[in-house]
Amino acid sequence: MLFAVVVGALVWSAPAQAHGTIIGPATRAYQCWETWGSNHTDPAMETQDPMCWQAWQANSDTMWNWMSALRDGLGGQFEATTPDGTLCSNNLSRNDSLNKPGAWKTTTVGDDFSVHLRDQASHGADYFKVYVSKQGYDPTTQTLGWGDLDFITQTGGYAPAQDITFPVQTSGYTGHHVVFVIWQASHLDQAYMWCSDVSFS
Repeated sequence: MLFAVVVGALVWSAPAQAHGTIIGPATRAYQCWETWGSNHTDPAMETQDPMCWQAWQANSDTMWNWMSALRDGLGGQFEATTPDGTLCSNNLSRNDSLNKPGAWKTTTVGDDFSVHLRDQASHGADYFKVYVSKQGYDPTTQTLGWGDLDFITQTGGYAPAQDITFPVQTSGYTGHHVVFVIWQASHLDQAYMWCSDVSFS
């Protein structure tokens, strides 16, 4: 019995060592984990951070496995394989709570900001694609679709590293927006997609 429990714990914890996410500006799942991961039983989450609360209630794994929002074998066909309304979860049903519109906590950015990937396994990148939600789109009331996004940039490749940071240049955005990032990892055909909520100052 004890052996089974130990093996189960190892299997459950393995994803935490496997992948990565955008930590700046923080993705929705990472922001929840960073804020509440060590204090997830605090009832204050319900009132202070209701979007993280609803995500926790829907599936606690969304917070714990903030680094595992990946899909295999998309072949770069991101729009064809990711329906409108599922972008923030990378079309993963277990993370559907991340698609919910609402008062997600934001990171304040200027027109020019940096995107920071934390990749615990040093996969490297074929490229990153960065989008920003259009002016007039309201993340508090609308789910995100491809038509709600402005394409900003696609990077070149990056060698394997645990931390990758690159600059993003924008103009004309004000208020609450979603920064949508696609990471095409270079070790396999693995695609990661995330939403980060920002407030343009």
